[in-house]
Amino acid sequence: MTTDHITPDELAVAMPHILAAPKDDSRVECLCFRPAYNLRIFPDNLTLTRDQGIPGERWMTAPWMKLADGRPDPRIQVSILPLRVMDTVWRDRKGTPHPGDPIICDLDMSEENLPAGSLLQVGSAIIRVSDVFNDGCVKWKARYGAAAKDWIVDNMPLRLRGILCSIERDGEVRLGDPVRKLAG
Repeated sequence: MTTDHITPDELAVAMPHILAAPKDDSRVECLCFRPAYNLRIFPDNLTLTRDQGIPGERWMTAPWMKLADGRPDPRIQVSILPLRVMDTVWRDRKGTPHPGDPIICDLDMSEENLPAGSLLQVGSAIIRVSDVFNDGCVKWKARYGAAAKDWIVDNMPLRLRGILCSIERDGEVRLGDPVRKLAG
């Protein structure tokens, strides 16, 4: 893994480009399936279900957040990472793992644009933006650097690490599918 992490100055320079992301009508740029820790597969499509999240993914067996009864918390079934953030911090694409978010798209994921409870149609699935803040795990800091981790936390309302969502309607998501805000 590289130690050539992005600097705070580089993040500041990148911020206007990141803030210029579309507010709506994006496209799925990348899909990632995580059947186990540190394992990533990049399929052309994913199935999203209310009952199982992304069937076969580790959310069912090893979620980082659980309900009081031990079941996986549905508010973290799927995460979406902004493409511009990924492109900014992920420098070493051969030596550093992909962030692991199942969906990558070029979309403004700020609280202002997508408040908790907002609905998005992604392919034929409908997902709801969670109230759980994605602050990036220890792995984010190790992979992309302390500046990248601090940048996320210091700009919480912008949700630079992306959004966590529950699945409200089962569906299929394919590369290139639209990502649209729904009235609701």
